[in-house]
Amino acid sequence: MLRFELLGPVRGWHEDTELDLGSPQQRLTLSALLLADGRMLSVQQLVTVLWAEAPPPTAASTVRTYVSRLRGALGTSAIRSLRSGYSSTAAVDVREFAALVSRARGASRTEGRHLLERALRLWRGEPLAGLPGPWAQVQRSRLGELRLSALEARVECDLALGRHQESVGELSALVAAHPTRERLCGLLMLALHRSGRQAEAIELFTATRRLLAGRFGVDPSPDLAGLYQQIITADPALEADGAAVPVRLPVPRQLPLDVADFTGRAAEVARMIGSLRAGGTRSLRIWTVSGQGGVGKTTLALHVAHAVKHLFPDGQLFADLKGTRQDPAAPADVLAAFMRALGQADLPAGLAERAALYRSLLADRRMLVVLDDIRDAAQLTPLLPGSVGCAVLVTGRARPAGLDGTLRMTLDTLGPHESVRLLGTILGRERVAAERQAALELVIACGQLPLAIRIAAARLSARPAWTIAQLSARLADERRRLAELQVGELTVEVSCALGYERLRPELARAFRLLSAPGAAELTVAAVARLLDVPEPEAEELAEELVDLSLAQSPAMGRYRLHDLLRLFAGARLLEEDGDAARKAALHRLRRSG
Repeated sequence: MLRFELLGPVRGWHEDTELDLGSPQQRLTLSALLLADGRMLSVQQLVTVLWAEAPPPTAASTVRTYVSRLRGALGTSAIRSLRSGYSSTAAVDVREFAALVSRARGASRTEGRHLLERALRLWRGEPLAGLPGPWAQVQRSRLGELRLSALEARVECDLALGRHQESVGELSALVAAHPTRERLCGLLMLALHRSGRQAEAIELFTATRRLLAGRFGVDPSPDLAGLYQQIITADPALEADGAAVPVRLPVPRQLPLDVADFTGRAAEVARMIGSLRAGGTRSLRIWTVSGQGGVGKTTLALHVAHAVKHLFPDGQLFADLKGTRQDPAAPADVLAAFMRALGQADLPAGLAERAALYRSLLADRRMLVVLDDIRDAAQLTPLLPGSVGCAVLVTGRARPAGLDGTLRMTLDTLGPHESVRLLGTILGRERVAAERQAALELVIACGQLPLAIRIAAARLSARPAWTIAQLSARLADERRRLAELQVGELTVEVSCALGYERLRPELARAFRLLSAPGAAELTVAAVARLLDVPEPEAEELAEELVDLSLAQSPAMGRYRLHDLLRLFAGARLLEEDGDAARKAALHRLRRSG
């Protein structure tokens, strides 16, 4: 049986034999898959884990090499190869730790202390020790927070069981290491009080209050201030008891990294942040961000989430729902991952029961939930908290219907100046300033679509000898534009295909035929002639494409395709219907015009 240890140096075992897990980068790849807890990670997600914002040109192939080597060392069953990524469900000490902590919640003090002590013995030092990069550091912080929470719960058991004097030394060391952690401070105050050292407990509170005021400009929390009042009045309620273990839920911090080169969207960001700061008193706050593929929905949602995460001290949950894929994430599986992140090891089997338990876990908590790439409201609804203290940011190409009180944001492409600014942020402002006109022509050829601009910038970054004008000239040829807009696994064509492949046949045909007149803006009557259907049916099809972010409606009753979607649809029209179908559609349009 395979088992892995991440709560210290990364190690793996097959029965009693330790395995060679390879280089630090290879062990980092394995760690990311193990911490995903069975969820698929795409190659691009693993690239981000390994190299953050500066991957080499060979990043994707290097990831595949690492996975191949790991499967060779561990066996092919250890890592599953999926259509667009990898996953692993191998046994890992992090999962065992979470299960033990979850079992301790609600147990008696004696049993709870035993379970927590078993959980803490799994730690062998700094988690993911020796692994490089910001992702590993974020995970170290997250796992360290879980360990401290379990330690605090175990000390609470000790104090309830009358081990006051034995706990003072351990707590003193912990408070010295974490002087602004108020829960530890309160436990030490309580241990000192129960050991007959009230003066020291009062002195500790005074020192902590002074430290919090000097460092953060805040007063102690109501809990700590209340404990202080109980100590100075010798409240008998502070004596030990044998109640159940009050193990606090872990605080998940699941947000992916904010995009360092985020550009533009000032009005959208301000509107979303303003509403989230204002809070909700009667209903859950839900923002849905929709728009065509590559327009920057996820980037905007994560940027806003990082800006407001301090408003949600109980944590942030994130899930990629893969709504544009053929195998979207099942809500039951997402709920399972969320609840495990919240410390809940025992999960009900049914979707309704899981959703109810999830809402219970988030009741009276302030949690931010980011749900990326939803398919429809049916996929989204079970994942919504029931607490008004929470907020949800949702992204997707389609606009989910039937959600009361939802705030909606539809993203368009960037303006020309914002597009050039994004290019300069990625590529370098001096290089763009030296070819300002060529840069403007380049972003216009990219349809001012952020994904396309990022791809163009990445290609230029990897080819310092190329001028912006040279790439712009290559993109001027519409027949080759989509082929030029790809680098590594980033490609505009795949982004377009993800939305197209979900369409039912008559809608896919309408999408293809709308490309036939080129960049023309079409009336309902023109769409009907082009598709050879009655006007009411033509309008329904066009409006459905708009709802799916595959067409634009610049005014009521008028429709067009974004330039890059038009090129994609045109290529599919020739491939699936042939040039004769294109010419017939144009003939109908001209003959009846």
